[in-house]
Amino acid sequence: MTRLTLAFFFAFALIGSARVLLSDAPRREIVSCDNAELVEKIHALIVEPAKQSPENSHEKYRETIPATGAEFDMIPIPGGRFVLGAGDEDSDAAENEKPAVEVAVSPFWMGSCEVTWDEYEPFMITQVDRKKHGARIDFDADVHTLVDGISQPTPPYTEMSFGMGQSGFPAISMTHHAANKYCQWLSAQTGHFYRLPTEAEWEYACRAGTTTPFSFGDDDMDDHAWYYDNSDDKYQTVGTKKPNPWGLFDMHGNVAEWVADAYTDDHGGISAGASNPLILPERLYPRCVRGGSWDDDPEMLRSTVRRGSDSSWKDQDPQLPRSMWYHTDAQWLGFRVVRPLDVPDASTMNAFWNSATGFSD
Repeated sequence: MTRLTLAFFFAFALIGSARVLLSDAPRREIVSCDNAELVEKIHALIVEPAKQSPENSHEKYRETIPATGAEFDMIPIPGGRFVLGAGDEDSDAAENEKPAVEVAVSPFWMGSCEVTWDEYEPFMITQVDRKKHGARIDFDADVHTLVDGISQPTPPYTEMSFGMGQSGFPAISMTHHAANKYCQWLSAQTGHFYRLPTEAEWEYACRAGTTTPFSFGDDDMDDHAWYYDNSDDKYQTVGTKKPNPWGLFDMHGNVAEWVADAYTDDHGGISAGASNPLILPERLYPRCVRGGSWDDDPEMLRSTVRRGSDSSWKDQDPQLPRSMWYHTDAQWLGFRVVRPLDVPDASTMNAFWNSATGFSD
């Protein structure tokens, strides 16, 4: 056997060995401590105190985030039935707002305002080395807490308020996944189950018992909403306009808001009389956004308006692959949290918090 032949023989042997080693080795880049076991532990943390709560303790309360001291108010929303979507009598309604269908919603609490930078930024920026999917590189279950085990954003490549303001202003430009993980992070600290509202919960709370396109009826829109004509081309401090009849601010305008559902072309997939309908996402895009924003015209602020997310909301992202945490082009997009009165099982919590896990952009 010649030297050249021997060289090729050993080269192929090494390549073959390397393939075996690579295929057998654990793929550390996708291994995360943020898994179903972690959700089970957070569930246990939440469910036990809930058993001790008075049966009828569905009242307004103020939550304090232990890690930061930031506070926010939660408004009780009574359960009930309502008509989701728009009928043909609404001349401004798009086809994706139809058909109108009656559904039932169970009691819950909803944040009185959109999540602010005061609440969100400490989750977003942590000064901790993280893997792309947000797990701590140094995570050690014997040292770190449940909160430390939750995936959190990697650092943004730009200042995420884009000069529009921080303290008291709504957090923006997070992905659906980032909003979900914030809810998990918040839940692990407070012992309350927080998540994004379903589309039905969001519209029910926005309408607040009304049946008109806007919850404020014929009142002056400028008293109730931030939109293109009065926003000075940027978002505004939360809670500075009049609330809706149930005490919720900025449901019309300021920033549009993520909901938990996948976006569909219409409401045809929801059965009349459905209880707590939810269309759980089965792919990354599109996911549903409600509420209109500071960058929209008045007709886009109606209670029934809906839009679907799109990968173009990351066009400015220079990273390859693009970040799973930021929609840098959606500078009008935020969210608010809800807390259901009845605590669900751990698998339901996992479905809300990790609905984007496993997808790539």
